[in-house]
Amino acid sequence: MISLNLKKKLKSAGGQMVLDLKLTIEKGQFVTLFGESGAGKTSTLRMLSGLLKPDSGLIEVGETTWFNSDENIDLKPQQRKVGYVFQDYALFPNMSVRQNLEYALHKGQDKAIIGELLQFAELNELEQRKPETLSGGQKQRVALARALVQRPEILILDEPLSALDLKMRIKLQEYLLQVHRKYKLTTILVSHDIGEIVKLSDKVFELHKGRVIKKGAAADFFGLNKTSAKFRFSGEVLKIQKEDVIYIVSVLIGNDIVRVVSDPIEAAQLKVGDQVLVASKAFNPIIQKL
Repeated sequence: MISLNLKKKLKSAGGQMVLDLKLTIEKGQFVTLFGESGAGKTSTLRMLSGLLKPDSGLIEVGETTWFNSDENIDLKPQQRKVGYVFQDYALFPNMSVRQNLEYALHKGQDKAIIGELLQFAELNELEQRKPETLSGGQKQRVALARALVQRPEILILDEPLSALDLKMRIKLQEYLLQVHRKYKLTTILVSHDIGEIVKLSDKVFELHKGRVIKKGAAADFFGLNKTSAKFRFSGEVLKIQKEDVIYIVSVLIGNDIVRVVSDPIEAAQLKVGDQVLVASKAFNPIIQKL
C-alpha cells in the first residue's frame, strides 16, 4: 500500500498554490490522477519518486518510510523502487536502444533483464538503433522498457501517450496493461483522456488546486454506469448548433465526428470543449456531460 500525506507550496498559473494531499493506493492497483492543468498531478508524482521534496508530510510504501519530515527521512530517488516514464520519453540520443536500457542497470545487476525486456517490448530488431530513427510509439516502448530495468514496485506514467496518434495510443494502452499485469506493478497514471482512463484504471483520484476532491472506480467516477445503453463512447464537444427547435451537438470521438440530436435542456448544459458520454438506448441518443 502507498500512503501519501504531503504539503508543498507550488507556483501555478494562478499564483501560489499549496498542495495539501492525502491519498492511499492499494498494492497492485492501476490508478489515475485526473484534473485540470496545474492541479498538482505531476508534482505529486515527482514527490513520490523523490525528484521533488515536500515541505512536510509522510510517504510510506508498504512497511517502508520513504519520506518523513518529522524524522528527517528522505530516501534518494535511486533508493525508491520506482520506474518513471515521461511524456517526452527522455531517451539519451547518443545511445542505442540497448544502451539506453543498460544505462538504467544497478551496479552489479544481472543483465539478463535487458534481453527479457527487449523481447517483451518487441524491440529486438531495433536494439542497435538510435532514438532519432524511431517512431513515437517505438520510443515510448523503449522508455517503458527502461523504466522496468530495475524491477520497480511502482510504475509512474506522466501522460505517456499524449503525443501519439489514436491508433498508436490504443495499441500502447494494451501494452501498458500487459506490463502492469506481467510485472505485478502498482501503476500511477496522469491522463486527460477519459476513454484511456476508463480502459486502464481501477480507481481515479481527481485533483483540484492541490487537493483530492473526488475519487472512485473509473466507470462510476465518470458516470458510465448511470445508463444501460447498448453502446457508449466518450468524446469532446466541437460545436453546438441550433436547428429549429432542436440542437445538433458535434462530438469528436477518436478521429470521427458524430452529430447528436439534443434537446434545449441538454444543450444548455454543454459548451465547446466539454468531455461527454454519447450513448444510445432504445434507439434514442443520449448525451451526458462527464
